[in-house]
Amino acid sequence: MSSAYGPLAAWYDRLTLDVPYEDFLCFYEREFSADGGEFRTVLDLCCGTGTLTWLMAERGYEMIASDASPDMLMQASCKAAEVSIPPLFLCQEASELDLYGTVDAAICSLDGMDYIPPEELNEVFRRLHLFIRPDGLFIFDIRKPEWFRSIDGEIFVDETEDMLCLWRADFDEGEGFMCYGMDIFSKTGRLWRRESEEHIEYAHEPQRLKNLLADNGFINIKLCTDCPQGNDGRLFVVAKNTAH
Repeated sequence: MSSAYGPLAAWYDRLTLDVPYEDFLCFYEREFSADGGEFRTVLDLCCGTGTLTWLMAERGYEMIASDASPDMLMQASCKAAEVSIPPLFLCQEASELDLYGTVDAAICSLDGMDYIPPEELNEVFRRLHLFIRPDGLFIFDIRKPEWFRSIDGEIFVDETEDMLCLWRADFDEGEGFMCYGMDIFSKTGRLWRRESEEHIEYAHEPQRLKNLLADNGFINIKLCTDCPQGNDGRLFVVAKNTAH
């Protein structure tokens, strides 16, 4: 069985046409505006196939985008748009983030933070504190722990004309993570090919996230339910960085 976002990468965009990327962008810009600072350079952490990265680049932001999956980054880098400064894509684990300088803000969208094991969160936040400028913002979303519990045991099917993705959600209450066993059937000519992936997402407790952020130099930490997909178990966290 492949690790997360290997075979699925080529199909990800076609299976996520319902994701309201524009709403995510509007939320980030709302927070930028409320802060009142200047936000030009933005890190898209765990950027996936880069749809949001490119949307923000089209809006005029100088984008740096990182992800641990080379397959997802390949999809991201193949997208082209008329932008003055194309995004810089980096293949890095979040806990090994290493930038050339600071950014004005960092975002992490669509469960990206949920893929980070609890024992790595402190290092991720430490590095973000280092690479976000003083008074810059860190904005990310998670799924609420109760949302993970609500889909435990559910089976889901996504399909296109030449692809079918079948996956089951199994929540381990004791360990606090969700395991998705995923089978991908893709059609080539008259034949169907089967590939499998395993995804693990962690049910991070919001209060623990707030505590770890504070321990690593972030202040004015707030939880937002008035956010994209807020009615579907999503919670946004907004935090302001302090001086290094």
